Amino acid sequence: MIKKIAFSFLFLITISAFSQELDINNYKYVIVPDRFDFLKSSDQYQTSSLTKFLLEKKGFEVFLSNEKLPEDLMLNRCKALTAVVVDDSSMFTIKSVIKLQDCNNNVLYTSEVGKSKLKEYKKGYQEAIRRAYETMEDLEYNYNTSIAVKEKVKPEIVKVKEPAVTVKTSVNEINTESNATNVLYAQKKNNGFQLVNLKPEVVFIILNTNKKDVYVIKGKDGTLYKHGESWIAEYYKNDQLVKEEYQIKF
Repeated sequence: MIKKIAFSFLFLITISAFSQELDINNYKYVIVPDRFDFLKSSDQYQTSSLTKFLLEKKGFEVFLSNEKLPEDLMLNRCKALTAVVVDDSSMFTIKSVIKLQDCNNNVLYTSEVGKSKLKEYKKGYQEAIRRAYETMEDLEYNYNTSIAVKEKVKPEIVKVKEPAVTVKTSVNEINTESNATNVLYAQKKNNGFQLVNLKPEVVFIILNTNKKDVYVIKGKDGTLYKHGESWIAEYYKNDQLVKEEYQIKF
C-alpha cells in the first residue's frame, strides 16, 4: 500500500514538472522558419514574415530563423518555441494551421484551421494564415520572468584590455537632417502614446501590450518594438511589409 502511494505521488510530481516545461509562458522567444516545409523558397509569399508579425502582436519576441539571434538564445535554442505553419490545402481551398512547438517537437499549441478560397497563392496563403491566427484568441502570453532568475549564472569572462584607438571624427560626416526626420516624440494618451515629429504631426498612435517595449500601432495593423537603442515599426501597406527605424523620445 505504501509503495502504491509513493509511486502515485512520484507520478504526480513527474506530470506536474512536465506540464510546467510545456507552459508557453516559460519561453522567452519564438523562432519562425524562414521557409515552411510546403514552400520552395525563403519567405515565399511573405508567409514567414507575416507569421512573425502576427505573433509579435501576441507579445512574443519573435525572430526568423535566418535573422541574428540574441546571445542567450544562440547558447540555448530550447529557450525558444518554434512556430510552424502546416498546409492542409485541398484543390479549391487553401488551409493553414499555426503550431507552437518546443525544441523536442512537443506541440504546445495548435490553432484552428484558417481557410481561403482566393486563387492567387500569395493572397490566399496570407488570408489563410491570418484566419488561423484569428482563432488564437484563447492564447494569452505573459513571459514568466522567474524562469530567467532560476537559470544558472554564466561564468565571469575576463576581458583583456585592448589599446585605446583614437578616432578622428569629421563634423561633416554627421547628417543631422537625416537624424532629425527619424526622431519622434511620445505624448501620453489613454492606453498608450501618440508619436509626433518636428512639424509637428502625428505619425503613429501606439497602444500598450503586456510585453515591455512592444506596442501595437493603431490603424496600421502593425507593431512597434525596441531593438537596441532604436525603435522598429513594422506594418503592412498595400500587402507589403514595411519596416522603419526611429529614435523615440519618451
